[in-house]
Amino acid sequence: MTFLILFYEFFKAGLFAIGGGLATLPFLYDIADKYTWFDEAMLSDMIAISESTPGPIGVNMATYAGYNAGFELAGVGGGILGAATATIGLITPSIIIILIVAQFLKRFKDSQIVKDVFYTLRPAVTGLIACACFTTMTGSLFFPEVLQNFSGAGDLLNLFSLPAIALFAVILVGILKLKKLHPVVFIAVAAVVGILLKF
Repeated sequence: MTFLILFYEFFKAGLFAIGGGLATLPFLYDIADKYTWFDEAMLSDMIAISESTPGPIGVNMATYAGYNAGFELAGVGGGILGAATATIGLITPSIIIILIVAQFLKRFKDSQIVKDVFYTLRPAVTGLIACACFTTMTGSLFFPEVLQNFSGAGDLLNLFSLPAIALFAVILVGILKLKKLHPVVFIAVAAVVGILLKF
């Protein structure tokens, strides 16, 4: 039964993941609230791992989350089955939609309605990605437990993860100044800093 639920939840995420893997994050946060497969802290880890490994972020995260859910249920074998189930659930809607769109797009590519739909999808996708970025940023740069129990100015310094904010600022400036460097360089630098400073 768990594997059917896993397939359903990731099918739902894949169905509405217009704009790529980051657009699945609101769905993954919802899954984290509903099930014990992973929590928000693990979701942050999933994002870091998925961004630093080859392949689409959504597929990587579905595989990771599915493995955790299956492993919790039935050990390593269940983890592998869970990973396959979640991954297939996530990509199935895309395959179905692409097959349908491919049939009709040639016929209707000059239609004003089709152009209007694609035009309005862009800001919707941007909103989904911005929401996911904001949620990930607050979970990475602030201590959510302090934020939930915030009692005023006395808690203000305890609210911020100063090492994480410093690393964020350095990486952001580095990306803006050194645009020619591949993103993997910044991911590697962040990983090394995390190991050296024991974040």
